[in-house]
Amino acid sequence: MRAVITGVDGFVGGHLAEYLNTNTDYAVYGCGLAPALPAFLADQVEYVQLDLRAPDLVSAWLTDIKPDRIYHLAGQAFVPASWDDPWYTLESNIRPQINIMDTLRTVNPDARLLTVSSIEQYGAVFQAELPITEQQPLRPNTPYSISKIAQDMMGQVYAAQYDLHVVAARPLNHIGPRQNARFVASAFASQVAAIEAGLRDSTMYVGDLSSMRDFTDVRDMVRCYYLLLEHGIAGEGYNIGSGTLRSIQSLLDILLENAKCDISVEIDPARLRKSDKIPIETSIEKLQAVTGWSPEIQFEKTISDILNYERERVAINS
Repeated sequence: MRAVITGVDGFVGGHLAEYLNTNTDYAVYGCGLAPALPAFLADQVEYVQLDLRAPDLVSAWLTDIKPDRIYHLAGQAFVPASWDDPWYTLESNIRPQINIMDTLRTVNPDARLLTVSSIEQYGAVFQAELPITEQQPLRPNTPYSISKIAQDMMGQVYAAQYDLHVVAARPLNHIGPRQNARFVASAFASQVAAIEAGLRDSTMYVGDLSSMRDFTDVRDMVRCYYLLLEHGIAGEGYNIGSGTLRSIQSLLDILLENAKCDISVEIDPARLRKSDKIPIETSIEKLQAVTGWSPEIQFEKTISDILNYERERVAINS
């Protein structure tokens, strides 16, 4: 069996490659925009640098591999950046998936494809609608959420029109080691690691700590992706979350408890963002009915692992 991971050079892709190599017999292939994979992945993945927006390149690559499973993770994943260049986000998230599906329907129609959408596709959600289900009305409020709706719906259309086995994952926030420091857990942990190493003064600068989010460890998330592609129903979408809301303050508290030195915290007005979003909770009943999945990794371990990774990164780079 052959499995393809698009965006394998990214945060989630690397963790998924590790999961598949450890827990399945799949031969793992992958693509990304990086010239090469980091050392820890280099011997785990047959890798090519590839722009998935180019249909001829996608067709040639997948025709050569003839994969049995495709995990489509590639795309523009940072919501605020979708406002900077909306078309780039739309093109980067929609065109690659269409290229993949067009290739599969002619080359390997029996392959299974997991597309990764987002809870963001639901857009504006009201308190009375929580926890949201897969029947939640779509009220997109960013270019990113529009791109994810398009991905999700194109998957449904190709499943119905060409009998492709396309399943859509709609995850909430996932965090873990190796995540980009644009995201809150890694941003905080990288500050702690730098302070411990004496690379900056002992003050951390933060934004709104009262914000509530549902966090899932990325290693639980990729296990869910595997189960969903094996057992999910073609043409269906599935919400994914831990079921627990946590404040950003609680995340910071764990980091400070594990810090090796005293650290003070100051609110940086520049980091405050006006938001009228309510904390999103999701039902995962539909997901659990087909996969039996539940998160297993404790939040405290996730935060500890992120901090230890950032310590290692600081030590290597200093």
